[in-house]
Amino acid sequence: MAKTYRRNAGARLVNAVFGLLTRLGLGASYRYILTVPGRTSGHLYSTPVDVIEVDGHRWLVAGYGPAGWVRNARAADEVTLSRGGASNRFHVDEATAPAAIPVLRAYISEIKVTRPYFDAGADSPDDAIAAELQRHAVFRLVPA
Repeated sequence: MAKTYRRNAGARLVNAVFGLLTRLGLGASYRYILTVPGRTSGHLYSTPVDVIEVDGHRWLVAGYGPAGWVRNARAADEVTLSRGGASNRFHVDEATAPAAIPVLRAYISEIKVTRPYFDAGADSPDDAIAAELQRHAVFRLVPA
């Protein structure tokens, strides 16, 4: 059974450290700071995320499961990704199972820290990977 992400003091500390490193352009090259307006407040929220490239496209995966940034991104249809002082805006196009399966498979394989949050593994059948879309949204990033 997959772990459930809990935003506790430890998680906030880790996010703060990774956020600082990413803002400085340090750490994993696939890590960015995602900024999106709140769906009701309009207040800007930022969190570290991992972006993966598959088949020539950049993808954003909710690796820890359901998250506020996912609901906000759906509502805004646009996000900003920042790293090392550079920022870029993207439209988000939520993927359906046929497009998401290879992305989730690559994500599970490459981003090791989130593996415990998935029931499926990188070698699981397509239907098991597709079932992960209920908890792990996948967005194609389209430059704005």
